[in-house]
Amino acid sequence: MDERSLAKPKVVISKCIEFDHCRYNGDMIGNELVRKLKESGMVEFIPVCMESEIGLGVPRDPIRIVQGKDGIKRLIQPATGRDVTELATRFSEEFMSSLKEVDGFLLKSRSPSCGIRDTKIYPKAEDAAALSREAGIFGEAAMVRFPLVAIEDENRLRNIKLAEHFLTRIFSFASWRLVEAEGRMGDIVEWHADNKLLLMMYNQKEMRALGNLVANHGGLRLEELKLAYGKSLHQALSKPPRCTSPINVLQHCLGYVSDRLTKGERDFFLQQLEMYRDARIPLSVCLGIMSSWVIRFQEPYLARQTFFKPFPDGLLEVGVTDSCEWRDLSGKD
Repeated sequence: MDERSLAKPKVVISKCIEFDHCRYNGDMIGNELVRKLKESGMVEFIPVCMESEIGLGVPRDPIRIVQGKDGIKRLIQPATGRDVTELATRFSEEFMSSLKEVDGFLLKSRSPSCGIRDTKIYPKAEDAAALSREAGIFGEAAMVRFPLVAIEDENRLRNIKLAEHFLTRIFSFASWRLVEAEGRMGDIVEWHADNKLLLMMYNQKEMRALGNLVANHGGLRLEELKLAYGKSLHQALSKPPRCTSPINVLQHCLGYVSDRLTKGERDFFLQQLEMYRDARIPLSVCLGIMSSWVIRFQEPYLARQTFFKPFPDGLLEVGVTDSCEWRDLSGKD
């Protein structure tokens, strides 16, 4: 397979995840994936802790989001009665405005500052049952300012399919960012060609739209085309691909090498695809077979496809969870 250096993603991360003992109780959250990325230098992390930055200190009394009867949400420290809503909102807005380039966010789950979907919202500062689970102050600011970049929390990334999706997005966005900054039309054409099968797996409608942009029948100026392509790319990779989508892509790949295979080899590969569909083997088995044929036949088009290696090897453990299990990964745990 083609060995190319991968662009380095820029990812904002909650500082308490593998970077500093800055949680309210002085703890630091361990995370194997972040540890691997940090040690390898594959990702440029931008650590931040909103609560420390607004002066709450470490350790500190916990804070919570309180939604009164007027529907307005406030960030309150119950032990002291202190309202830090304005401080938190101002810091979040200023931080987001300071980001020149960012490919993703990896934030602390359930945090009143960094949570992205599971922060408890209370009816009062005192003990009470939560009204709902929503985004925290900082997490919400990130999603509003950067609605199409990869935003996840460390808890959801324990699901290997969501982790694959997150890594695919941040490395794809980083790669495109370099083309967008310095590339000419030929670089855009080449980038699209190299990522065509990955885009096919994610969203065939957006893949065709991106292809039309590259063809540039509308005569867009280069900078206009880059802007439109980047927006459509982020949209194309916004949701995890369906479990069966890799099967369609691998069947497409088979067409490139089929005439050089024996009937037994073709039948065996198709059987493996069905075993993956039935959750009896991991997708990595099918990818390995196809990759061996790409090398064996020196198939140049397939050799450059990021579909086979959208992010560096060795970051995720591969096992039965890599198999085709019928689960909704569009936004639910």
